[in-house]
Amino acid sequence: MENLQTEETETIQRFEGMGATCYPEGVYYRVWAPHAESVSVVGTFNDWDDQKNPLEKEENGMWGALVANSKEGDEYKFALKTPYGDFMRNDPYALKMTNSSGNCIVYNHASFDWKETGFQMPGWHELVVYELHVGTFNVKEKDQVGTFYTAIEKIPYLKDMGFNAVELMPCSEFPGSRSWGYNPANPFAIESDYGGPDGLKAFVQAAHEAGLSVILDVVYNHFGPSDLDLWQFDGWQENDGGGIYFYNDWRSETPWGNTRPDYGRGEVRQYIHDNAMMWLKEYRVNGLRMDMVPYIRNVKADGNPGNDIQEGISLIQWINKDIRESCPNCITIAEDMHSLDFITNSPENGGMGYGSQWDAEFVHTVRDAIITANDQDRNMFSVAETIADRFNTDSFQRIIYTESHDEVANGQARVAEEIADGDVNNWYSKKRAALGVALVLTSPGIPMIFQGQPLLEDKWFSDSDPIDWSRLEKFSGFAALHRDMIHLRRNWFGVTKGLQGQNVQLIRVDNDKKIIVMHRWDQGGPKDSVVVVLNFSIETFSDYKVGFPRAGKWNLRLNSDNAQYDPEFSNIGVFDVETMDGSFDELPCYASLHIPPYTALIYSQEE
Repeated sequence: MENLQTEETETIQRFEGMGATCYPEGVYYRVWAPHAESVSVVGTFNDWDDQKNPLEKEENGMWGALVANSKEGDEYKFALKTPYGDFMRNDPYALKMTNSSGNCIVYNHASFDWKETGFQMPGWHELVVYELHVGTFNVKEKDQVGTFYTAIEKIPYLKDMGFNAVELMPCSEFPGSRSWGYNPANPFAIESDYGGPDGLKAFVQAAHEAGLSVILDVVYNHFGPSDLDLWQFDGWQENDGGGIYFYNDWRSETPWGNTRPDYGRGEVRQYIHDNAMMWLKEYRVNGLRMDMVPYIRNVKADGNPGNDIQEGISLIQWINKDIRESCPNCITIAEDMHSLDFITNSPENGGMGYGSQWDAEFVHTVRDAIITANDQDRNMFSVAETIADRFNTDSFQRIIYTESHDEVANGQARVAEEIADGDVNNWYSKKRAALGVALVLTSPGIPMIFQGQPLLEDKWFSDSDPIDWSRLEKFSGFAALHRDMIHLRRNWFGVTKGLQGQNVQLIRVDNDKKIIVMHRWDQGGPKDSVVVVLNFSIETFSDYKVGFPRAGKWNLRLNSDNAQYDPEFSNIGVFDVETMDGSFDELPCYASLHIPPYTALIYSQEE
């Protein structure tokens, strides 16, 4: 008896992994179903006969068996006999699906031929992120959805623009062919309509070859709510709840149904941890952005300590700690939107351990300042405050933007559309939208641009409204403005290093004339210190005196009002400036500036 036990343990240890794992001897199938009386695997390899391949009971409610005649590409499901009935279930760990309500497909990660690119994730201070929705990014045929392969065709555009990070909205298998992706039916599988697991790997490979890192959106605050075989997976439940993968009490409640995973149950914690690590190890992505973190750490996301979910907090701390240790360059980003240091503080200091977080204060303050119709109603003090804001003394712990999938939908529209409803090709729209982008790319933080933003896309984001790439030609100047600002932000020409620095000094916050002037620097001095001038008014100022941090000549690196960016923009002569001696704004010298309306001017020194 003892020998048999040892032999069984060795088999279990030898065939590791959950779901369907390919080995030379066949496919090892393993599933967690603690309330099942028996489990078998059915599929194309056994004519879907639930008698042919029974799984053996392992420890802790696990069931497993090697199926020698099964191989990669086989379709399969698990057949469960339970006290609550008999069920045919898709594998919770399925890596590939025919579709969200179809069958699982055996997939072997080792089969993909990764080519070495030598890619290294840039430092976080260098990142400029492009948020991308695969289904609408590059649609080739009417009534079709975009795929990873059609997205690859636009990687040269992203590279030329200067982006070095792409954030993909969620790509896990979801019901139907169109979705934002925040309703994962099969969290480990890749959306079949996008191109499945090989498609995502091909996209990551192509991005890395072009020098772009890939950040993937993941959803751990809820699953589903539809096409969800995880629901009452082995028949057991309490209070009409979701069964073994979900809370079955008041903690189950989310805005997306009673579908919050049970963060306190070891197997569910492992499930989510395995999912997070898989993207980094098997798909080689360079970071994760986690959706709606408030609902992981608190039942109602209301800040009431009585609703806190300590198990959710500790799960995220575990994931972030493991990512930091095994993939030190990878970034984890929280969508929390509560502006708390706790989110990006380290687990050692009691924080959740994210590398960075979306900055709600920045987007709301800046959008308000550029969308507001009347100049006198813009609050420059609020804008100045959000420019200087940071978490835990680190400005790169925040992602800053004026457009994201959330900010250009759900009752809101793209910035230019908000400014001039139905007429984005309007002088006010273009001028102030450009001003917003300038703020994103010159303020301390990690800047993010949403797909279509450089093309002056109109209306709002929808999963059925593809990007109109003909706008790239129509608004080529506006796209060039984004490109030029991104190049300066990334210090492509070696003269704007300060835009990658932590430091900012607000030289002038003029709420009367609606002007902000800031000094940005890393170490300081020529080719590092940058002076950014932002005019939030329709007025043109021909002799605006303002303090400068260092004497000498300051070269104009960008004027967002330049006619090359749009034929309606002015050709007002704005040039390099020479400082004059004399204390101004508590600085040793000053310059007299010519500032066009609704314009950003960016200066730095050669020597």
